[in-house]
Amino acid sequence: MIVSPSVLSCDFGNIERDTKLLHNSQADWLHIDVMDGVFVPNISFGFPVLEAIRKHTNKTLDVHLMIANPDQYLEAFQKSGADYLTVHYEACVHLNRTIARIKELGMKAGVALNPHTPVSVLEEILPSLDLVLIMSVNPGFGGQSFIPSTISKVKKLKSLLSSTNANAIIEIDGGVNLITGKELADAGANALVAGSFVFNSANPSQTIAELKAL
Repeated sequence: MIVSPSVLSCDFGNIERDTKLLHNSQADWLHIDVMDGVFVPNISFGFPVLEAIRKHTNKTLDVHLMIANPDQYLEAFQKSGADYLTVHYEACVHLNRTIARIKELGMKAGVALNPHTPVSVLEEILPSLDLVLIMSVNPGFGGQSFIPSTISKVKKLKSLLSSTNANAIIEIDGGVNLITGKELADAGANALVAGSFVFNSANPSQTIAELKAL
């Protein structure tokens, strides 16, 4: 299981400390949520914060763009240190072109789906993707409750990957804990994003290790 703790839930006043905590833990990736206040009703952080995080870890930066018009920023995110760059299906008019450009820039390409969007919309592009991010909460805020129908959605995506001979990583973001994480792992997910569950725990490093063992 790939564990990608969400930096959105860290202490922003101690972002260097918390980045180093994640760097020294069993976390595989660091999940960076970028919000613009347009595509989602919240604003998080942009290039300077991403660059600051990059200085304190050489782990994979898993950058999730919850923004409108992501195409105009792809190169800037590459320069800021993104390894995986995930755009929303709902935000991209020309998704094939966007994915091709992400790969041209040397990054791994992902597509995120909001809870209401079926996995079937990705059938034509799935072989081109390195990652599919299924939102198990409505995007925009941390700490929300897990949407149970996500389990069946993961199973459908797993089947679609098999039928299209694609091998994208199935990542889940929202309401992940040891209970939902186990259900997601059993359904076929192989990457979990966890924010408040990690940072609100008494021992974040131990919590990451427990998620890693699912």
